[in-house]
Amino acid sequence: MATLELQGLAKSFGNTKVLHGLDVKLDDGEMLVIVGGSGCGKSTLLRLVAGLESPTAGRILLDGKDITHVDPSKRDVAMVFQNYALYPHMSVFENMAYGLKLKGMPKAEIAKRVEEAADTLSLSALLGRKPGQLSGGQRQRVAMGRAIVREPKLFLFDEPLSNLDAKLRVQVRADIRKLQKRLNVTSLYVTHDQVEAMTLADRLAVMEQGVAAQIATPLEVFARPADQFVAGFIGDPSMNFCKAVLCAGGHGAKLAAGPEVALPGEASWGPEGMAVMLGIRPQHVVIEPGTGPLGFAVALEEPLGSEALLHGTLPDGEAFRIRVPYPAPQATALTISLPAAHLHLFDAQTGKRLEIA
Repeated sequence: MATLELQGLAKSFGNTKVLHGLDVKLDDGEMLVIVGGSGCGKSTLLRLVAGLESPTAGRILLDGKDITHVDPSKRDVAMVFQNYALYPHMSVFENMAYGLKLKGMPKAEIAKRVEEAADTLSLSALLGRKPGQLSGGQRQRVAMGRAIVREPKLFLFDEPLSNLDAKLRVQVRADIRKLQKRLNVTSLYVTHDQVEAMTLADRLAVMEQGVAAQIATPLEVFARPADQFVAGFIGDPSMNFCKAVLCAGGHGAKLAAGPEVALPGEASWGPEGMAVMLGIRPQHVVIEPGTGPLGFAVALEEPLGSEALLHGTLPDGEAFRIRVPYPAPQATALTISLPAAHLHLFDAQTGKRLEIA
């Protein structure tokens, strides 16, 4: 069991800055999921913690000990990769035991650890098989078992589900979460998949261009995104955004699409005329009967089984989506409203979340 602390961690490749000074601390047994798009710095961050890259600046503390420049083999860290990296000529038992053999551990202790890990991962019946005789999910569990038997202070997961099909991803995702909770091992998990991020994390670190845009619990990130980037990245389908300006008194906003809408709360959101972006998730948009001031032109319907996603535009041409129960209304033009309780406000200039003044 251990804590992990990153202090001002930065990394540059030549003149290109990949990480801009990250500060975060993981509690003992916590799983922090690092999520973001390609090129945001998440994999580089994991490689720095693993010791596969050296930081340009900052420190890495594991259980209070500075491991910034410690050799990877001496960091007491185990990594589970996107590709399983199993030895095809070795059995499952031999793959899981290999690292312990290299350390010169007694055979009895190796067998004990491998059998315990295999039991935990439902691999006991497969210990004699070769990787070529296993499914993708089983191979990934073997890779996890190889990490578990080392009994490390820290687990690092580098997009371990990317090579699995959709059904297996759901299954192995649940396996990873149950396993991490049972072992209570501090963990860093990197993914580009926000569903993985939301379901696995104790806390999320949403990365954008080498900066942690927000570090918080999954529900907090979803309910109170720190900026427009986080709001648009977390949530499937992503949040709608509408250009607007604050009205007199700061209690309402005039949409570029036409009508004025009420804002949440009773206090002022800012000065009259201030440019803002209003955000609302597709599932929170309300379809109104008849005609009204805010129209929505339907361009495409995506049936999702029990729900449907309507793609279209507002009167100002802004792209917009609505999530509705299936079957969806069969009309090319709808009237909608944006409930104040579900609106998010962002500064149009900075993209930062606005709070009531």
